[in-house]
Amino acid sequence: MQFRELGRSGLQVAPLAFGGNVLGWTADEATSFSLLDAFVDSGFNLIDTADMYSRWVPGHSGGESETIIGKWLAASGKRDRVLLATKVGKDMGGDHAGLSRRWIRQAVEDSLRRLHTDRIDLYQAHDDDAITPLEETLAAFAELIAEGKVRAIGASNYTAPRLEEALATSARLGLPRYESLQPLYNLMDRAAYEADLEPLCRQEGLGVINFYGLASGFLTGKYRSESDLAKSARGAGCKRYLTERGRRVLAALDTIAQTNSATPPPG
Repeated sequence: MQFRELGRSGLQVAPLAFGGNVLGWTADEATSFSLLDAFVDSGFNLIDTADMYSRWVPGHSGGESETIIGKWLAASGKRDRVLLATKVGKDMGGDHAGLSRRWIRQAVEDSLRRLHTDRIDLYQAHDDDAITPLEETLAAFAELIAEGKVRAIGASNYTAPRLEEALATSARLGLPRYESLQPLYNLMDRAAYEADLEPLCRQEGLGVINFYGLASGFLTGKYRSESDLAKSARGAGCKRYLTERGRRVLAALDTIAQTNSATPPPG
């Protein structure tokens, strides 16, 4: 397995990450344990989740994915074989949102408890917070790193100007910097990342962990018509890809798969 450093964090990651937003939602506990075991036993190590997964499901309040990962870690004893990445900042109800010092300090304790661990390897700002000063957010993250609760920090859903401002703020104040970016990026969603974010990440040496790498499952080829969208709970999110361009992309993937005696990625 070829590992690479995530930014300048010192964290060595395998080339594929495990996205945990389905755990406790479309994957029950037993299935989740099986998936996590298979991922780690194959030599991969980065497991990515967030405090708000899966708050969007009726009857859920957030923390479901972290809770399952925590149970799996306790049962499997594999904590030292994985890098845990989670996020803070999206709405958890009431005033539990954003990147204020107050909420970061509370949210990290909640995540540590659910994950059954004493440290988070990569703690990410899930959304930009235009209200809270970057200085406050980054200083709060610095406290967590100093206390050993977090090893490195990253950003998700930041625009290039705001990410650049955050990096400049860290440099100016001597605070830990975002070592990674988690943007939307896949064969259907390329423009926003490639135009502005990619040049900045290359210039600053940031690691990139894209989300929706399979375009919510569209690139698996199982959603080829509107009638296919009912195949899973996530199908509705693929409706926007059912365009002429989307069909051309699927056709190209089919051709490549046939040429290489392979199949499109599983959904």
